[in-house]
Amino acid sequence: MKHDPSLDLEKKFRSYAPGYWADRGVSGEDWNSHKWQLKNRITSLSQLEEHLNLSEEERSGVILSGTKLAMAITPHFFNLIDRDDPECPIRRQIIPRVEETWVSPYEMADPCGEDSSMPVPGLVHRYPDRVLFLVTDRCAAYCRYCTRSRVVSGAGEQELDTDFEAAFQYLEEHTEIRDVLLSGGDPLLFSDGKLEKILSRLRSIEHIEFLRIGSRVPIFLPQRITPELCEMLQKYHPLFMSVHVNHPRELTLEVKEALERLANHGIPLGNQSVFLRGVNDDVEIMKALVHKLLMCRVRPYYLYQLDLIQGSSHLQASVSKGIEIIEGLRGHTTGYAIPQFVIDAPGGGGKVPVNPDYVLQRNSERVVIRNFEGRTFEYPEPAVQPDPVLDY
Repeated sequence: MKHDPSLDLEKKFRSYAPGYWADRGVSGEDWNSHKWQLKNRITSLSQLEEHLNLSEEERSGVILSGTKLAMAITPHFFNLIDRDDPECPIRRQIIPRVEETWVSPYEMADPCGEDSSMPVPGLVHRYPDRVLFLVTDRCAAYCRYCTRSRVVSGAGEQELDTDFEAAFQYLEEHTEIRDVLLSGGDPLLFSDGKLEKILSRLRSIEHIEFLRIGSRVPIFLPQRITPELCEMLQKYHPLFMSVHVNHPRELTLEVKEALERLANHGIPLGNQSVFLRGVNDDVEIMKALVHKLLMCRVRPYYLYQLDLIQGSSHLQASVSKGIEIIEGLRGHTTGYAIPQFVIDAPGGGGKVPVNPDYVLQRNSERVVIRNFEGRTFEYPEPAVQPDPVLDY
């Protein structure tokens, strides 16, 4: 009997807990509706206790979560949780823990210094030619390590009060800006019509060359990636999308189909993973993740060292471990699969790339480098040539 490779692919991308909640009276039609998914998010302790064996750390964390960052989990993503393992990599990302109330001296409410770089409310202008446009404070589900937990979900002390008209005016006046990243919150929670109004307004500004959307919706809520949404987005090329996947289990068949739908409409996709202890701080897990991403037509883009957000120390992996992960990928798999490991410099310094030490020595005559096997090589620097003397 001839082997069918499509069966291997389906097995690789199957949901960890596949299927919809038929035993709870949920129809397939409802399950595949993003509106049903949002309406039926898991938001309470009683819902969790009905379906999971919670640890005391989780139970206390859920009780206290309303004072910092709300809890909300789409049914699709909830289906990926191991019901009995509190160290499940999906649970660690999405279910509050009491450790979130422990604040280390070096942690900050605004670790990336965004608030101090806002010329108008909701628009962050730190880099010379690009801006971050925070268009909403709501997400399909809430990551417990969220960099913007001070403003996202409505539970924190701050509110996001984006002034859209002031932002558009600022963009029109600053002709050096060529790149706008829509984020928040998650822009893909907007209706197609509301999102299109923002995109079309941005596209009317001549010096803005391309647009980006940062979104975890294709992962939390793949049902939202409809053909109609993709056809609308296609009108505003060049338009890129950065998605956020941290563990290979998140890449289900439903997610793969959503990502392929975006790619089929000409949207280049890059992935931004956050480096998290107990989630992806293992080279084999990271290798499985980046390989699955490429099969979903997503280029691994950034691996972020966890921002120093308040109450996140229980998820913080070491920088040296991150460098070890990159070392374990470089040369051991295709270059397309290797993300850039970065630290967003605390306080607003921007992204700083961090790499293993491949340059061993450098002077005006040569560079001594090593490869992934530890072998060393010399590369000569070009000799400085004197300016030619022209004899007329």
